[in-house]
Amino acid sequence: MPDAPPHVTIPTSAHDRKDISPGPLSGVVVADFTRILAGPYCTMLLADMGATVIKVEAPSGDDSRTWIPPAREGVSTYYLAVNRNKHSIVLDLRDPADLETAHEIVDQADVLIENFKPGGLLRYGLDASQTTEAHPELIHTSITGFGSGGGKNMPGYDLLVQGLSGLMSVTGSPERDPQRAGVAMFDVITGLHAATGILAALHERGVSGQGQHVELDLLSSALSGLVNQTAGYAACGNVPQRLGNDHPSLYPYGPFPTAEKDLIICAGNDRQFARLVSNLGFGWAAEDPRFATMEERNQNRSTLRELLVEALSQNSAEHWFEVLQEEGIPCAPILNIGEGVQFAERLGLNPVVTAGQQSEEVPTIKHPVQFSRTPAHYGKAPPRLGADSEQVREWLLSRSRDSAQETSV
Repeated sequence: MPDAPPHVTIPTSAHDRKDISPGPLSGVVVADFTRILAGPYCTMLLADMGATVIKVEAPSGDDSRTWIPPAREGVSTYYLAVNRNKHSIVLDLRDPADLETAHEIVDQADVLIENFKPGGLLRYGLDASQTTEAHPELIHTSITGFGSGGGKNMPGYDLLVQGLSGLMSVTGSPERDPQRAGVAMFDVITGLHAATGILAALHERGVSGQGQHVELDLLSSALSGLVNQTAGYAACGNVPQRLGNDHPSLYPYGPFPTAEKDLIICAGNDRQFARLVSNLGFGWAAEDPRFATMEERNQNRSTLRELLVEALSQNSAEHWFEVLQEEGIPCAPILNIGEGVQFAERLGLNPVVTAGQQSEEVPTIKHPVQFSRTPAHYGKAPPRLGADSEQVREWLLSRSRDSAQETSV
């Protein structure tokens, strides 16, 4: 990526940015001491919404910068996926001068977010117990793998959490070994939970005037994100097993073969089921006592599956997709990632947006929330390592001068 233009000021509000609409988090400053996925995903969402995010990186940089393939012009797309709209500064916290700069950034921040192991920041004076005392209005957000108690020394990798949470035990075919999800889903869920917690804490601070320590761990986010599966165990001791693509409580709900490839069908209630079988040519099944209710359909899956497969085999997945969609019956073909993005484009969802300007432009996936008045912006490409170090230092100096002038008045 090209060098950042010299003497670029770091915007902290919409008034500093003439090229974008005011974001809902305009004016909020975030000191980002995270790396890899959960934290960076959270801070990118905040940055998209107008927050000023200072990404503090060690001299070696965010680990995800090296996670190749795939890459775009030599830069890891894993890193590009979660780091737009941020300002990168390189600081070695073991160096006294750099540590002082880190503290200056925290001095200016509304939010500090980090994913160090519990206690890992104590020697730098940046532990939550220290920052929240020194800065009573600061929202200090900590992300760990397994909390600050018995799991404090366990490394927080998403795959470990997929295994330990039970997700892998319910993913895949019952005849095969447990499978991981195709994306680091608990990192993403934790990032979303972190953003929610930060926004809640900011709102509460507006009432009380006080900050607080917001803690998250991947395992707790995973158990929450497993919703009905973990709730079933908590409420009645049910331990779910792998069902392949079947749903434990709904049928038909999954992929079914057609004349040439699978089609996903989701009949979530009796009305949808009745419309489904009517359009497939055996409407009588909706009144059959074996299939009339969801409980009965679950008990007679194998018989119902034979009827569905026989009817669907008469035509292609594309044909049935068009016919059933027209009748309001939830269904979908199974696409690859590229086809999924293209399908969203055909729906007018515009999933790909360009982050950055001119020679630094990078195609990225858009922010998932649409605001009617304060839309997300994509003005800054994911930064090169330390690309904004000089600008961040100049910004800190200017903020210090402004503070001194206000004090002297």
